[in-house]
Amino acid sequence: APTLTSNLPDTKTKRIRNTLPRWLLPLKHFHKHLAAMAEDGAVTLYKATSITDAKKNSFSIKAGLAQMLRGGAIVEVSTLNQAKITEEADACCLVITEPNCQGISRMPDPSIIKQIKRCVLIPVMARSRVGHFVEAQILERVGVDYIDESEVLAIADENNFINKHNFGCPFVCGCKNLGDALRRVREGAAMIRTQGALLGTGNIAETVKNVRSVMGEIRILNNMDEDEVFAFSKEIAAPYDLVAQTKQMGRLPVVHFAAGGIVTPADAALMMQLGCDGVFVGSEVFDNGSDPYKRVRGIVEAVRHYNDPHVLVENSCGLEEEMAGLNVSEETMEPFGEGGA
Repeated sequence: APTLTSNLPDTKTKRIRNTLPRWLLPLKHFHKHLAAMAEDGAVTLYKATSITDAKKNSFSIKAGLAQMLRGGAIVEVSTLNQAKITEEADACCLVITEPNCQGISRMPDPSIIKQIKRCVLIPVMARSRVGHFVEAQILERVGVDYIDESEVLAIADENNFINKHNFGCPFVCGCKNLGDALRRVREGAAMIRTQGALLGTGNIAETVKNVRSVMGEIRILNNMDEDEVFAFSKEIAAPYDLVAQTKQMGRLPVVHFAAGGIVTPADAALMMQLGCDGVFVGSEVFDNGSDPYKRVRGIVEAVRHYNDPHVLVENSCGLEEEMAGLNVSEETMEPFGEGGA
């Protein structure tokens, strides 16, 4: 299409172009103009658009990829040997973490991700810091199957989560209540992880508390009159359309896992019977005992057969010695009843 200066001689074109407002310049000339300014050090440019196109990243596809993990166990690993054990134990996915991280915890080294991806066939997940969209861009480029925007790591942005609609890779986000969960879904999370204790002590109490909180709020929502849903969505600071969808479905609109303190088959089965779709297993299962494969395999079987007591008994036998290093001391436990129970 002709522009304002397309039919003028070159000298007049340049003179007129220099006097025109920038919004009247043809796009390609405007970009050249800005690039020249950047090279002169006059201005630093940041792209106004995201690296990926939101229109090409269908949320339904990402939610479907997350559904593939339903009914499984996701295991944290930090070495290639742990990744191989996890695959042999038939876990549905593994999440790569930095080993023995000191100071600020960040996303794992991309070289470790590449090494593990070359050696295992199950899906690979990696963590980015909350709000750190550049770490997420790097992880997506490396080729991970899922990204966990994790509060377990240091927080990069205290006020803003990543806009997950700008990525083709499915995201996992944590929550402690229904409002948290639905806000993360609105931001584009394809899986919700109800998070418990972050210390890796094997204490499941915080996880049980938060899972019961989410499930209890969903039950309250299910029994509400349609007119009450507006006030409820405002109360929990969640988008009304997602609150209404949750009421209609009777559950979260995306896959729901539990994480934190899950180190035995009984722990995993408890989370499943409370209504979760799967569990995250911490890397502490590799830190103690002589047979980590037995522990991981036992948890995987417990998730699959959480309502079968015979399978639970079989997979729970002989684990006392294996779990000895994960017991929480009595000094760190809050006596029952003092927390208002």
